[in-house]
Amino acid sequence: MAKLEQEKGVSHPELRDEDERDISLRPQCLKEFLGQRAMKENLSVFIAAARERKESLDHLFLIGPPGLGKTTLAQVVARELGVDFKVTSAPALDKPKDLAGILTTVTEKNVFFIDEIHRLKPAIEEMLYIAMEDYELDWIIGQGPSARTIRIPIQPFTLVGATTKAGNVSSPLISRFGITCRFNFYEQEDMEAIVRRSAGILKTPVDENAVSLIAVSARGTPRVANRLLRRMRDFAQVLGDGTVTTTVVREGLKRLEIDGLGLERHDREILRVIIERYEGGPVGAETLAISVGEAVDTLEDYYEPYLIQAGLLQRTPRGRMVTNLAYKHLGLKQNAGPGQGPTLF
Repeated sequence: MAKLEQEKGVSHPELRDEDERDISLRPQCLKEFLGQRAMKENLSVFIAAARERKESLDHLFLIGPPGLGKTTLAQVVARELGVDFKVTSAPALDKPKDLAGILTTVTEKNVFFIDEIHRLKPAIEEMLYIAMEDYELDWIIGQGPSARTIRIPIQPFTLVGATTKAGNVSSPLISRFGITCRFNFYEQEDMEAIVRRSAGILKTPVDENAVSLIAVSARGTPRVANRLLRRMRDFAQVLGDGTVTTTVVREGLKRLEIDGLGLERHDREILRVIIERYEGGPVGAETLAISVGEAVDTLEDYYEPYLIQAGLLQRTPRGRMVTNLAYKHLGLKQNAGPGQGPTLF
Protein backbone atom coordinates (compact mmCIF):
# COMPACT_ATOMS: atom_id res chain seq x y z
CA MET A 1 0.00 0.00 0.00
CA ALA A 2 2.74 2.45 1.00
CA LYS A 3 4.68 1.61 -2.16
CA LEU A 4 1.63 2.20 -4.35
CA GLU A 5 0.91 5.58 -2.74
CA GLN A 6 4.54 6.61 -3.09
CA GLU A 7 4.39 5.95 -6.82
CA LYS A 8 1.35 8.23 -7.06
CA GLY A 9 3.17 11.04 -5.28
CA VAL A 10 1.33 10.48 -1.99
CA SER A 11 2.90 9.32 1.21
CA HIS A 12 2.24 9.01 4.92
CA PRO A 13 5.30 10.41 6.73
CA GLU A 14 4.26 8.59 9.89
CA LEU A 15 4.88 5.33 8.00
CA ARG A 16 8.15 6.48 6.42
CA ASP A 17 9.82 8.38 9.27
CA GLU A 18 12.48 5.73 9.74
CA ASP A 19 13.46 5.94 6.09
CA GLU A 20 13.99 9.70 5.92
CA ARG A 21 17.57 10.73 6.46
CA ASP A 22 16.91 13.81 8.55
CA ILE A 23 13.57 12.84 10.06
CA SER A 24 15.06 12.63 13.56
CA LEU A 25 15.94 16.33 13.36
CA ARG A 26 12.45 17.44 12.30
CA PRO A 27 10.31 19.05 15.02
CA GLN A 28 7.29 16.95 15.95
CA CYS A 29 5.16 19.71 17.50
CA LEU A 30 4.87 23.50 17.49
CA LYS A 31 6.76 23.75 20.78
CA GLU A 32 9.78 22.10 19.14
CA PHE A 33 9.51 24.27 16.01
CA LEU A 34 12.07 26.99 16.74
CA GLY A 35 11.98 30.48 15.26
CA GLN A 36 9.24 32.22 13.22
CA ARG A 37 7.65 33.28 16.53
CA ALA A 38 4.84 35.55 15.34
CA MET A 39 3.75 33.12 12.64
CA LYS A 40 3.87 30.18 15.06
CA GLU A 41 1.88 31.99 17.76
CA ASN A 42 -0.91 32.89 15.34
CA LEU A 43 -0.98 29.40 13.91
CA SER A 44 -1.31 27.85 17.36
CA VAL A 45 -4.45 29.96 17.92
CA PHE A 46 -5.98 28.87 14.61
CA ILE A 47 -5.24 25.20 15.33
CA ALA A 48 -6.69 25.39 18.86
CA ALA A 49 -9.85 27.07 17.55
CA ALA A 50 -10.33 24.44 14.83
CA ARG A 51 -9.91 21.62 17.36
CA GLU A 52 -12.39 23.17 19.77
CA ARG A 53 -14.98 23.56 17.01
CA LYS A 54 -14.15 20.07 15.75
CA GLU A 55 -13.73 21.46 12.24
CA SER A 56 -11.01 21.20 9.64
CA LEU A 57 -8.41 23.96 9.75
CA ASP A 58 -8.77 26.61 7.09
CA HIS A 59 -6.54 26.16 4.03
CA LEU A 60 -2.95 27.20 4.71
CA PHE A 61 -0.55 28.91 2.29
CA LEU A 62 3.20 28.73 3.10
CA ILE A 63 5.62 31.11 1.38
CA GLY A 64 9.39 31.22 1.68
CA PRO A 65 12.80 30.19 0.30
CA PRO A 66 13.86 26.52 0.36
CA GLY A 67 15.03 24.97 3.62
CA LEU A 68 13.14 27.20 6.07
CA GLY A 69 10.71 24.52 7.23
CA LYS A 70 7.58 24.70 5.08
CA THR A 71 7.19 20.93 4.73
CA THR A 72 8.10 20.40 8.37
CA LEU A 73 5.50 22.93 9.50
CA ALA A 74 2.83 21.23 7.39
CA GLN A 75 3.61 17.93 9.14
CA VAL A 76 3.57 19.65 12.53
CA VAL A 77 0.14 21.15 11.78
CA ALA A 78 -1.23 17.69 10.99
CA ARG A 79 0.17 16.29 14.24
CA GLU A 80 -1.20 19.21 16.28
CA LEU A 81 -4.63 18.65 14.73
CA GLY A 82 -4.37 14.91 15.35
CA VAL A 83 -5.13 14.01 11.73
CA ASP A 84 -3.48 12.11 8.90
CA PHE A 85 -1.09 13.81 6.49
CA LYS A 86 -0.80 13.30 2.74
CA VAL A 87 1.83 14.94 0.61
CA THR A 88 2.55 15.40 -3.06
CA SER A 89 4.16 17.99 -5.31
CA ALA A 90 2.55 19.95 -8.11
CA PRO A 91 4.73 18.40 -10.88
CA ALA A 92 3.53 14.93 -9.81
CA LEU A 93 -0.08 15.90 -10.55
CA ASP A 94 -0.11 15.39 -14.30
CA LYS A 95 -3.85 15.02 -14.97
CA PRO A 96 -7.08 15.95 -13.16
CA LYS A 97 -7.69 12.29 -12.38
CA ASP A 98 -4.48 12.28 -10.31
CA LEU A 99 -5.86 14.99 -8.04
CA ALA A 100 -9.32 13.37 -7.98
CA GLY A 101 -7.80 10.05 -6.93
CA ILE A 102 -6.08 11.68 -3.97
CA LEU A 103 -8.94 13.89 -2.80
CA THR A 104 -11.49 11.07 -2.87
CA THR A 105 -9.31 9.11 -0.44
CA VAL A 106 -8.65 12.01 1.93
CA THR A 107 -10.67 11.46 5.10
CA GLU A 108 -12.39 14.16 7.12
CA LYS A 109 -10.19 16.99 8.51
CA ASN A 110 -7.01 15.49 7.06
CA VAL A 111 -4.13 17.67 5.90
CA PHE A 112 -3.24 17.48 2.19
CA PHE A 113 0.11 19.11 1.38
CA ILE A 114 1.09 20.25 -2.14
CA ASP A 115 4.68 21.37 -2.54
CA GLU A 116 5.71 23.75 -5.34
CA ILE A 117 2.06 24.69 -5.77
CA HIS A 118 3.01 27.44 -8.21
CA ARG A 119 3.68 24.68 -10.78
CA LEU A 120 0.12 23.34 -10.87
CA LYS A 121 -1.36 22.89 -14.33
CA PRO A 122 -4.39 25.11 -15.11
CA ALA A 123 -6.85 22.21 -15.42
CA ILE A 124 -5.82 20.81 -12.03
CA GLU A 125 -5.87 24.24 -10.44
CA GLU A 126 -9.42 24.86 -11.61
CA MET A 127 -10.53 21.52 -10.16
CA LEU A 128 -8.88 22.51 -6.90
CA TYR A 129 -10.93 25.73 -6.66
CA ILE A 130 -14.21 23.86 -6.20
CA ALA A 131 -12.62 21.27 -3.93
CA MET A 132 -11.28 23.98 -1.62
CA GLU A 133 -14.52 25.99 -1.48
CA ASP A 134 -17.35 23.49 -1.77
CA TYR A 135 -15.60 20.19 -0.97
CA GLU A 136 -16.79 18.77 -4.28
CA LEU A 137 -15.18 17.63 -7.51
CA ASP A 138 -16.48 18.45 -10.97
CA TRP A 139 -16.22 15.34 -13.16
CA ILE A 140 -17.19 14.90 -16.80
CA ILE A 141 -18.83 11.62 -17.81
CA GLY A 142 -19.07 10.60 -21.45
CA GLN A 143 -17.90 12.35 -24.59
CA GLY A 144 -19.36 14.59 -27.25
CA PRO A 145 -23.07 15.53 -27.13
CA SER A 146 -23.77 12.93 -24.44
CA ALA A 147 -21.15 14.31 -22.06
CA ARG A 148 -22.44 15.56 -18.72
CA THR A 149 -20.93 16.96 -15.56
CA ILE A 150 -21.50 15.53 -12.11
CA ARG A 151 -20.27 16.75 -8.75
CA ILE A 152 -18.65 14.25 -6.44
CA PRO A 153 -18.71 15.19 -2.74
CA ILE A 154 -15.46 14.83 -0.78
CA GLN A 155 -14.68 15.11 2.90
CA PRO A 156 -13.78 18.54 4.37
CA PHE A 157 -9.99 18.76 4.41
CA THR A 158 -7.17 21.25 4.92
CA LEU A 159 -5.04 22.06 1.90
CA VAL A 160 -1.53 23.25 2.71
CA GLY A 161 0.20 24.77 -0.29
CA ALA A 162 3.91 25.66 -0.23
CA THR A 163 5.82 27.77 -2.72
CA THR A 164 9.09 29.57 -3.17
CA LYS A 165 7.48 31.80 -5.81
CA ALA A 166 4.31 33.37 -4.48
CA GLY A 167 4.23 35.73 -7.44
CA ASN A 168 3.71 32.78 -9.79
CA VAL A 169 0.60 31.56 -7.97
CA SER A 170 -2.62 32.80 -9.57
CA SER A 171 -4.77 35.29 -7.64
CA PRO A 172 -7.88 33.04 -7.67
CA LEU A 173 -5.91 30.27 -5.97
CA ILE A 174 -4.29 32.56 -3.39
CA SER A 175 -7.67 34.04 -2.47
CA ARG A 176 -8.97 30.60 -1.48
CA PHE A 177 -6.39 30.18 1.27
CA GLY A 178 -7.70 31.44 4.59
CA ILE A 179 -4.31 31.50 6.35
CA THR A 180 -1.06 32.79 4.86
CA CYS A 181 2.31 32.22 6.54
CA ARG A 182 5.42 33.89 5.18
CA PHE A 183 8.76 32.45 6.29
CA ASN A 184 11.72 34.74 6.91
CA PHE A 185 15.36 33.78 7.27
CA TYR A 186 16.07 32.81 10.86
CA GLU A 187 17.79 35.09 13.37
CA GLN A 188 21.17 34.15 14.83
CA GLU A 189 19.64 33.30 18.22
CA ASP A 190 17.14 30.91 16.64
CA MET A 191 19.82 29.31 14.47
CA GLU A 192 21.96 28.63 17.54
CA ALA A 193 18.98 27.03 19.30
CA ILE A 194 18.38 24.82 16.25
CA VAL A 195 22.03 23.72 16.18
CA ARG A 196 21.93 22.87 19.90
CA ARG A 197 18.72 20.88 19.50
CA SER A 198 20.04 18.95 16.50
CA ALA A 199 23.36 18.26 18.24
CA GLY A 200 21.46 16.85 21.20
CA ILE A 201 19.40 14.56 18.97
CA LEU A 202 22.53 13.41 17.12
CA LYS A 203 24.29 12.96 20.50
CA THR A 204 27.17 15.07 19.27
CA PRO A 205 29.06 17.22 21.83
CA VAL A 206 29.47 20.78 20.52
CA ASP A 207 31.29 23.70 22.13
CA GLU A 208 29.22 26.86 22.57
CA ASN A 209 31.56 28.91 20.37
CA ALA A 210 31.32 26.22 17.70
CA VAL A 211 27.51 26.44 17.89
CA SER A 212 27.69 30.17 17.14
CA LEU A 213 30.13 29.64 14.28
CA ILE A 214 27.94 26.98 12.65
CA ALA A 215 24.84 29.14 13.10
CA VAL A 216 26.38 32.24 11.53
CA SER A 217 27.57 30.17 8.56
CA ALA A 218 24.19 28.54 7.92
CA ARG A 219 22.62 31.30 5.79
CA GLY A 220 19.73 31.71 8.23
CA THR A 221 18.41 28.33 7.04
CA PRO A 222 17.78 25.33 9.35
CA ARG A 223 18.37 22.81 6.55
CA VAL A 224 21.84 24.27 5.94
CA ALA A 225 22.57 24.35 9.69
CA ASN A 226 21.73 20.67 10.07
CA ARG A 227 23.80 19.80 7.01
CA LEU A 228 26.80 21.71 8.35
CA LEU A 229 26.42 20.10 11.77
CA ARG A 230 26.57 16.63 10.23
CA ARG A 231 29.70 17.52 8.26
CA MET A 232 31.38 19.04 11.33
CA ARG A 233 30.51 15.86 13.22
CA ASP A 234 32.35 13.89 10.52
CA PHE A 235 35.41 16.15 10.77
CA ALA A 236 35.36 15.94 14.57
CA GLN A 237 35.15 12.15 14.48
CA VAL A 238 37.98 11.67 11.98
CA LEU A 239 40.27 14.65 12.73
CA GLY A 240 39.55 15.15 16.43
CA ASP A 241 38.22 13.43 19.51
CA GLY A 242 34.54 13.52 18.51
CA THR A 243 33.76 16.93 20.00
CA VAL A 244 32.84 19.70 17.57
CA THR A 245 35.09 22.57 18.59
CA THR A 246 35.75 25.98 17.07
CA THR A 247 38.98 24.63 15.57
CA VAL A 248 37.13 21.73 13.94
CA VAL A 249 34.43 24.03 12.56
CA ARG A 250 36.93 26.50 11.11
CA GLU A 251 38.88 23.70 9.46
CA GLY A 252 35.67 22.12 8.19
CA LEU A 253 34.35 25.39 6.76
CA LYS A 254 37.70 25.99 5.06
CA ARG A 255 37.58 22.56 3.44
CA LEU A 256 33.95 23.10 2.37
CA GLU A 257 34.88 26.57 0.99
CA ILE A 258 32.31 28.33 3.17
CA ASP A 259 33.21 31.81 4.42
CA GLY A 260 32.22 33.82 7.47
CA LEU A 261 28.92 34.96 5.95
CA GLY A 262 27.95 31.44 5.00
CA LEU A 263 28.67 32.00 1.31
CA GLU A 264 29.71 28.92 -0.62
CA ARG A 265 32.09 28.98 -3.57
CA HIS A 266 29.25 29.32 -6.07
CA ASP A 267 27.75 32.27 -4.19
CA ARG A 268 31.05 34.11 -4.43
CA GLU A 269 31.35 33.13 -8.08
CA ILE A 270 28.01 34.79 -8.84
CA LEU A 271 29.17 38.01 -7.22
CA ARG A 272 32.54 37.86 -8.99
CA VAL A 273 30.92 37.34 -12.39
CA ILE A 274 28.73 40.41 -11.92
CA ILE A 275 31.74 42.48 -10.83
CA GLU A 276 34.36 41.26 -13.28
CA ARG A 277 32.28 40.67 -16.41
CA TYR A 278 29.50 43.20 -16.02
CA GLU A 279 31.25 45.92 -13.98
CA GLY A 280 29.01 45.42 -10.97
CA GLY A 281 25.77 45.30 -12.94
CA PRO A 282 23.07 45.67 -13.84
CA VAL A 283 22.79 42.30 -15.58
CA GLY A 284 19.67 40.30 -16.46
CA ALA A 285 18.81 37.09 -14.62
CA GLU A 286 18.99 34.92 -17.75
CA THR A 287 22.35 36.35 -18.78
CA LEU A 288 23.72 35.87 -15.28
CA ALA A 289 22.39 32.31 -15.09
CA ILE A 290 24.12 31.39 -18.35
CA SER A 291 27.35 33.03 -17.18
CA VAL A 292 27.51 30.99 -13.97
CA GLY A 293 26.14 27.77 -15.52
CA GLU A 294 22.94 27.58 -13.49
CA ALA A 295 19.24 27.43 -14.32
CA VAL A 296 17.37 30.70 -13.83
CA ASP A 297 15.02 29.05 -11.31
CA THR A 298 17.96 27.81 -9.23
CA LEU A 299 19.57 31.22 -9.31
CA GLU A 300 16.39 33.01 -8.25
CA ASP A 301 15.14 30.46 -5.70
CA TYR A 302 18.32 29.25 -4.02
CA TYR A 303 21.20 31.68 -4.44
CA GLU A 304 19.68 35.15 -4.76
CA PRO A 305 17.41 35.26 -1.66
CA TYR A 306 20.27 34.94 0.80
CA LEU A 307 22.62 37.19 -1.20
CA ILE A 308 19.91 39.86 -1.12
CA GLN A 309 19.18 39.23 2.57
CA ALA A 310 22.90 39.57 3.36
CA GLY A 311 23.00 42.92 1.54
CA LEU A 312 25.37 41.73 -1.18
CA LEU A 313 23.03 41.81 -4.16
CA GLN A 314 20.18 43.98 -5.39
CA ARG A 315 17.34 43.25 -7.79
CA THR A 316 16.56 46.38 -9.77
CA PRO A 317 14.26 47.03 -12.77
CA ARG A 318 17.39 47.03 -14.94
CA GLY A 319 18.81 43.77 -13.56
CA ARG A 320 21.03 42.39 -10.78
CA MET A 321 23.61 44.66 -9.18
CA VAL A 322 26.17 44.01 -6.46
CA THR A 323 26.44 46.35 -3.48
CA ASN A 324 29.46 48.05 -1.92
CA LEU A 325 29.41 45.35 0.75
CA ALA A 326 30.01 42.69 -1.91
CA TYR A 327 33.21 44.41 -3.04
CA LYS A 328 34.35 44.68 0.56
CA HIS A 329 33.52 41.06 1.37
CA LEU A 330 35.39 39.74 -1.67
CA GLY A 331 38.32 42.11 -1.13
CA LEU A 332 37.94 43.64 -4.58
CA LYS A 333 38.50 47.24 -5.62
CA GLN A 334 35.36 49.05 -6.65
CA ASN A 335 35.44 50.58 -10.12
CA ALA A 336 33.09 53.22 -11.51
CA GLY A 337 31.26 50.93 -13.91
CA PRO A 338 27.72 51.25 -15.27
CA GLY A 339 26.27 50.19 -11.95
CA GLN A 340 28.68 52.12 -9.71
CA GLY A 341 29.57 55.35 -11.39
CA PRO A 342 27.95 58.77 -10.93
CA THR A 343 24.47 59.19 -12.35
CA LEU A 344 22.58 62.16 -13.80
CA PHE A 345 20.13 62.27 -10.87
